[in-house]
Amino acid sequence: MGYVVGIGLALPVSLMARWVGFDRDRASYPTVLVVVASYYVLFAVMSDSPEAILADSIVMSTFVLVAGAGFRFNLWLVVAGLAAHGVLDLVHGRLVRNPGVPAWWPPFCLAYDVVAAGFLAWLLTRFDPARHRSVPTPTIRA
Repeated sequence: MGYVVGIGLALPVSLMARWVGFDRDRASYPTVLVVVASYYVLFAVMSDSPEAILADSIVMSTFVLVAGAGFRFNLWLVVAGLAAHGVLDLVHGRLVRNPGVPAWWPPFCLAYDVVAAGFLAWLLTRFDPARHRSVPTPTIRA
């Protein structure tokens, strides 16, 4: 069920962001990456687990760095970061003991991350940045 809801939420959110123009800003998908990476820290705080807070903060920091680099230099890094976070959802429970993570979260987040990564990849391959200044571009604008 988590997979279905993740896909069922990510696709309309991505389409809505495209339709209203949220994704015209380069910061849109890097911000999504930072937010999805922060949820494991939130779950650790909710469960009052200092070990999980520390471990998941380190993991989150990696994704924040990827989001920042992707924003500054190449949005394909954000595509890779979202996809990598989806893969992390598959193995997170084996890497970090975080008692606050709901059982439905890993499949939901995996589905959401992969759909968001796919949608951003589609945007980056579909639109010519030279002609469409308002869409995300894979390199920094001067």
